[in-house]
Amino acid sequence: MTSPNRSTHIRLTSHPQPDAPARHPIHWGAATARERGPVIGSVTDPAERNVIGTHGGAYSVYRALAVSAGALNPLMRPDLTNTDPAETIGPYPQWSDPDAIVSLDPWGHRVAVDFAQEVAEGLDIRPTIAVTKARLNLPEILAAMAGRRLAPDGGILKPSGDIAVTKIAIDPVWYLPGVARRFGVSEQHLRRTLFEQTGGMFPELVTRPDMHVFLPPIGGATVYIVGDVAALTDEKRTVACRVHDECNGSDVFGSDICTCRPYLIHGIEECVKEAQRGGAGVIVYNRKEGRALGEVTKFLVYNARKRQEGGDQAATYFERTECVAGVQDARFQQLMPDVLRWLGIRRIDRFVSMSNMKHEAIVAAGIDIVERVPIPDELVPPDARVELAAKKAAGYYTPDGAPTSDDLRSTIGRSLDTP
Repeated sequence: MTSPNRSTHIRLTSHPQPDAPARHPIHWGAATARERGPVIGSVTDPAERNVIGTHGGAYSVYRALAVSAGALNPLMRPDLTNTDPAETIGPYPQWSDPDAIVSLDPWGHRVAVDFAQEVAEGLDIRPTIAVTKARLNLPEILAAMAGRRLAPDGGILKPSGDIAVTKIAIDPVWYLPGVARRFGVSEQHLRRTLFEQTGGMFPELVTRPDMHVFLPPIGGATVYIVGDVAALTDEKRTVACRVHDECNGSDVFGSDICTCRPYLIHGIEECVKEAQRGGAGVIVYNRKEGRALGEVTKFLVYNARKRQEGGDQAATYFERTECVAGVQDARFQQLMPDVLRWLGIRRIDRFVSMSNMKHEAIVAAGIDIVERVPIPDELVPPDARVELAAKKAAGYYTPDGAPTSDDLRSTIGRSLDTP
């Protein structure tokens, strides 16, 4: 297979001519998509680009391989016919606050509608969010039905065990000034660090201060909504939520050294129950393998923990991670609440997580959490008890006796029994 004859020529490392107006300026936090401007990260017409990086997150490198192999024409543009969202999401007031959402494009699922004219005229604007319908089928859900923890209703939960969901894929889109403010650093420092720690992969970070939006080559997030999407923003209806960080070994292959899959399944069960009560459930699945340190690092830490004198111990759990990785946890939940704000959520009635980092980040984002739901003790694998004990000791995980909905009703001035 030969590569296409035509190719693109990208010259973004030099600063534009003084006073040269941007063809498609981005005004982050504008009230409408058109006022904000499109996010153009495609390489089909470099002169139109207005961001650093390219569309597709982690998959942009695979796209490059496909082009290199001659399997993909680099000038190909997607046909967006019938790709519109399967559910309406927003717009919400949070979308027009430049500091409320800084790690995704709140208008990213509406490209085919909001910029239909520009797309028809040949401007290569691509969605960074897709909204579709699907069904989940998990063996644990059948077990929950057999144990009478869940009952099929024919709509949300089918007799087959299938769960009807709205499924949303989100690619990262970082507004660098807002990201810098979240971490309490200057935009210049953030840009320089990103440039250096990626081995100079994106020189525009330091040569194009006029570009403030970055499409990082990392994984994004997937959202699963159980029940009526409109319930997420209805103050009279309840919301259950599990924010889950990727753990391939447990989530996919069932490794029992951690509580990840059991807690994820428990969260899905709680979401089904909330939806059956007339509310909605939300699972946010973030691509942050191994506390965002990666699976290689995670497996090295497993070896270090189990081979130390005395075996695996809660007291040295995080110490062994830091010895290998240099840091205990690189997830830094400051950006995590953006997806909840994008969904319009202002209150989570049942938060299926005891992570203090996640709880504090969500509350700091102005979203009320009424009740925190721990993983039932019987769902914790024996080999994962070291992890749970270590998280409790380190303050990652709230100990037993966390506030319940009854404790918090007076605090937030809101009753779960509101009709």
